[in-house]
Amino acid sequence: MDSLVDIAQKVLSIEAQSIEDLKTRINENFLKAVEIIHNAKGRVVITGIGKSGLIGRKIAATLASTGTPSFFMHPAEASHGDLGMVTEDDVVIAISNSGETEEVLRLLPFMKYFNMKVIAITGNPQSTLARQADTFLDVSVKEEACPFGFIPTASTTATLAMGDALAAALIMRNGFKKEDFAFFHPGGSLGKKMLTKVKDLMHVGDELPVVYPQTLMLDAILEISSKRLGVVVIVDENKRILGIITDGDVRRGVQRWGKELFELKASDVMTVNPKTISEEELAAAALSIMQKYSITTLVVPASNGTLKGLIHIHDILKKGIF
Repeated sequence: MDSLVDIAQKVLSIEAQSIEDLKTRINENFLKAVEIIHNAKGRVVITGIGKSGLIGRKIAATLASTGTPSFFMHPAEASHGDLGMVTEDDVVIAISNSGETEEVLRLLPFMKYFNMKVIAITGNPQSTLARQADTFLDVSVKEEACPFGFIPTASTTATLAMGDALAAALIMRNGFKKEDFAFFHPGGSLGKKMLTKVKDLMHVGDELPVVYPQTLMLDAILEISSKRLGVVVIVDENKRILGIITDGDVRRGVQRWGKELFELKASDVMTVNPKTISEEELAAAALSIMQKYSITTLVVPASNGTLKGLIHIHDILKKGIF
């Protein structure tokens, strides 16, 4: 078992060193690649075969999700019709560790014919691919991490890391923001957090638990129970917000007044100036306020001070916003 642990640890050490070695290759070639993509009118087309193709798919996905329109094109399929997806405004990133992959090299005349910019990611700076590309990113490694020394391991890791470095640089070059990332990920946790507003989750209309100042507490409690939001909002005849009573207030009221609580008016028990939030605020901001004050509900007023809605912590959590 010790030998297996040693092998696994050696793999990680070799791959970590392979990534560390890439730092010295963030040079003028890398900056040129960034500028080529930044200035492109079209998309980034990534191509590669085998393990390089699998890594290329991930790089394409990362670029696309960070504001650089990208897609993967299989080089073999490209020669059988998929080149129709490519336009002269596109930029091609061709990945080949050897730089001599036949299926990839076969595409170069087509790209040159249309004066397309080609960025090579290769482990062989002297290769045909590197020499014919407009610029190349050197991802060569001293050794592969597998016990046999030839299975693509460290080389694919280095290629993936270089792709991430390229994507990160483009994020800054293109002025891409966290909010933009959320826009491209509406179904993810960050997207939900950055895009979901209070108005998207709040309860309105007949769902709102509402009573008036003179309402007896017995009826106010029934309103809390029937609307199942744990609160009731006290409003005047014009629906302006006067206060709030929570189920916690009811429990404390029973301890203080006993059965007499049920004969009091809502105005005798309510908390004035309840915590509120605008319907245009992010639901994440509502959650932050609730956590700060250890409450579960926020009142959403209209611009004229009348009651418009309520947002409950359960609605936010069920949406996947944490």
